[in-house]
Amino acid sequence: MLVDGYGRNVNYLRISVTERCNFRCQYCMPEKPFSWVPRENLLSFEDLFLFIKVGIDEGINKIRITGGEPLLRADLDTFIKMISDYRSDIDLALTTNGFLLKQCAQKLKDAGLKRVNISLDSLKPEIAMKIAQKDVFKHVMAGIDEAQRVGLGVKINTVPLKGINSGEVLDLLEFAKSRGMSIRFIEYMENKHAKDKLQGLKAEEIQAIIAQKYPFKAVGRVGSSPAHLFELEDGYRFGIIDPHKHDFCEDCNRIRLTAEGMLIPCLYFDEAMSIKESVQKGDIQGATEVLKTVLKNKPEKNKWSEDNENETSERAFYETGG
Repeated sequence: MLVDGYGRNVNYLRISVTERCNFRCQYCMPEKPFSWVPRENLLSFEDLFLFIKVGIDEGINKIRITGGEPLLRADLDTFIKMISDYRSDIDLALTTNGFLLKQCAQKLKDAGLKRVNISLDSLKPEIAMKIAQKDVFKHVMAGIDEAQRVGLGVKINTVPLKGINSGEVLDLLEFAKSRGMSIRFIEYMENKHAKDKLQGLKAEEIQAIIAQKYPFKAVGRVGSSPAHLFELEDGYRFGIIDPHKHDFCEDCNRIRLTAEGMLIPCLYFDEAMSIKESVQKGDIQGATEVLKTVLKNKPEKNKWSEDNENETSERAFYETGG
């Protein structure tokens, strides 16, 4: 069992396999040019897998593959199969923008992937284009269709932004509900890489919009999930992820690994340690010591607390997968 310095059980590893992305979403990386970390600087799937085995043997039972856009990394299904073959009961999921999902959903499912979280910020092609700065809507919808067709669990992630897609909260809720998918509304997380002057809807504002049409009750957080859940009268549940609340961190169970081998204890904090040298030498003990040190240094809470609402992260979320 992995336990951090505050007694929290850590069983969830998020792995960014690339920082590359084919979108330029306003809330993430709108101005970043198409210049990237050289491929040779990235850990190979074999090196990543060596560390994953360490994590699983120490108690990791939930793994999420992220990016950037993870489907840009060639042969991702091979990597997923490596993990699934090692422990078939691992809760193995993927976060994607969905643009390339239609072409590879079946391969990913066959490799052992169980679930996908798909970013869908608008049901209007022109608004989706404004946010992603690319004509993406029909490709994302095709990806959602194919993921459901092959039997992957699908969850929708939406970032409501004032004056852009904030008028679609109900439409997106109803779309997800009609398709049998859950939806999570995510408060915009302030970061220096986002477009200037963006403002997101707060949790209370999202609830107020939904309450105009649907009565609902609060369910609370389930386990270590960062989402607060709410239930409509017919039993459908939606979630809101609010990183500004203190309880967002109370039982945080996750750590993050970047494609270059940086092990990060908290999404917000910039402190990290590298496992690259250890895994490339096959030094399992060294990788284990890095893991334990990172856990010891994992902070109690992030800086997005209600006391620091204007805090802006230096972290590039496209490197850590959000």
